[in-house]
Amino acid sequence: MKSIIATKRTSNRRQFIALYLMMLPGLIYIVINNYLPMFGLVIAFKDFNYSKGIMGSDWIGLKNFEYLFKTTDALIITRNTILYNVVFILLNLVIAVGIAILLHEVKKKFLSRLYQSVILLPYLISMVIVGYLVFAMLSLETGFVNKTILPLFGMSDISWYSESKYWPYILTFVHIWKSAGYLCVIYLAAIIGIDPEYYEAATIDGASKWEQIKSITLPLITPVITVMTLLQIGRIFYSDFGLFYQVPLNAGALQSTTNVIDTYVYRALMTLGDVGMSSAAGLYQSFVGFVLVLLSNYIVRKINSDNALI
Repeated sequence: MKSIIATKRTSNRRQFIALYLMMLPGLIYIVINNYLPMFGLVIAFKDFNYSKGIMGSDWIGLKNFEYLFKTTDALIITRNTILYNVVFILLNLVIAVGIAILLHEVKKKFLSRLYQSVILLPYLISMVIVGYLVFAMLSLETGFVNKTILPLFGMSDISWYSESKYWPYILTFVHIWKSAGYLCVIYLAAIIGIDPEYYEAATIDGASKWEQIKSITLPLITPVITVMTLLQIGRIFYSDFGLFYQVPLNAGALQSTTNVIDTYVYRALMTLGDVGMSSAAGLYQSFVGFVLVLLSNYIVRKINSDNALI
């Protein structure tokens, strides 16, 4: 009996050996790219010295973290990082789901694919290019907004790169324009996966489009929405560096509204060259994100365990 079981196990392993070999490069990449660098987290607790190396550098405990919390800018960069990401998550959710539902109503295959491509295209554009596109729109001398749009309303030119009050709206618009298409495609795939018989039955019962969306579409894609939202919450202490650094062109006058943890650490690293402080900031962001994911997932599990991520 034991020999028969052992033979079956061996045959199963041989049957899947090709799949294991196909999986191997991906596993090696994940280990090298994601797990080996985690050893470098020890730098966050050391006064890193290039000549001494990671292990030889002096241990200083939590002093690297003090730079983030004792600086006068700590409250501003933390506030900006959290508030921007909260707004991004909420608006991305509403807009991406709304566009996905509209795209699902486009029945012509050519038009559907065309709209999907157009919506996804901004996500594929480098943030450096986006920064120059925004500059082309907002430049004081040649910007499209100053030279074409504002004169239509009888308004004078605005020095966009000197006025920080406009940038929370500009950055939010640019982020939604660039990232909503990616989430839209994911939600659209979830909607397409819904059994059409649900909609047919609802139509026979006389349900309107809005009632079908409210009673069928949204409930059935809620698990996907929950997973995507939890993943975004996990990065709520991270920011799109290109968005907050490249798009405002690193203008000093805008830093009260464009400075976030990532840009602050980058500027400090370029000025002080303190690798330990930079590593401490990254560890802090990762730890808080991990805790927020667990907390959010716990709340979701209490409400509906089927929608929980883990």
